[in-house]
Amino acid sequence: MSHTPRRTVTALAAAGVLATTASLALAAQSSAAPPAQSAKDVTAKAAGTIHAAPYEYLGWGSPQKPTDVMAATGVKWFTLAFILSDGGCNPAWDGSRPLKGGSDESAIKSIRGAGGDIVVSVGGWSGAKLGEKCTSATALAGAYQKVIDAYKLKAFDIDIEDTEFSNATVRQRVVDALKIVKQKNPGIVTYVTMGTTPSGPDATGKDLIKRGAAAGLDNDAWVIMPFDFGSHSGSMGDASVSALEGLKSAVKSAYGYSDADAYKRIGVSSMNGKTDVAGETVTTNDFKKILAYAQQHHIARFSFWAVNRDRDCSSGGSAGDSCSGVSQAPYDFTKIVAQYGG
Repeated sequence: MSHTPRRTVTALAAAGVLATTASLALAAQSSAAPPAQSAKDVTAKAAGTIHAAPYEYLGWGSPQKPTDVMAATGVKWFTLAFILSDGGCNPAWDGSRPLKGGSDESAIKSIRGAGGDIVVSVGGWSGAKLGEKCTSATALAGAYQKVIDAYKLKAFDIDIEDTEFSNATVRQRVVDALKIVKQKNPGIVTYVTMGTTPSGPDATGKDLIKRGAAAGLDNDAWVIMPFDFGSHSGSMGDASVSALEGLKSAVKSAYGYSDADAYKRIGVSSMNGKTDVAGETVTTNDFKKILAYAQQHHIARFSFWAVNRDRDCSSGGSAGDSCSGVSQAPYDFTKIVAQYGG
């Protein structure tokens, strides 16, 4: 099956239909687990934490060996994308590759063998979505559980986009399924990633957060993708900070958190270099501004799309999949994200 690598589509982004999922981690609030397995213990380190887990897509874009990325940048966690429906209420990588026994499992074993770990991301823009193919929250939670069990996951990301995001019934199903997952897997870190406007989530995004609060979903982080705006003021770093402030306000309002607690329940997943919008570019200086904001407020997650793109295009390829479209050294963006410790 074809799978569009872009996490957003410009025309729909402007309409607020965009959404991704990725929300990694308030590991400090995870329940206790055996020391060797606890996400909380991992995040206690100054570097290489779950809070900094860039996306890598092993299905396209000439993906780099994750262990090479780890050695070059110091990053320890990756968000691996995407799990889709195999045509029914059953998960598979890109809707076709098996959970066990394939190249994806081999990559995961290599990451863990080098002292790292993974978040698995479910959803994305293209392909058949589990949130739609599974017709009840219980069934959807069961599909999620297959992925969690396959890899003994400590963290799980729902990248809710396109028709999953725009359908209120499906939004509620995802929220209810995640609540079941949290109950059945004490201590697991969950993220929900979505698109945003420069001032924060649109009405659909706010509705999703409110549904989470109303359901009693103790989600570790609501994450936005601050790019593909169509238009914005100031630098992309400025627009990202503005969007994060809007997200903080939405989460605070829905859950009744204090400002400090609301910041700890939000996250950001940017895009490095040229985005899907002509003339819109996210620079390393923009990443540094996001890093400073994250460090100031101790947000739950700093990620980006994607490691595959964290190199220039001198060796060929397009800025949409295997390179950033800007002049850079390999892993310039990942090295910034890797500095974030929560």
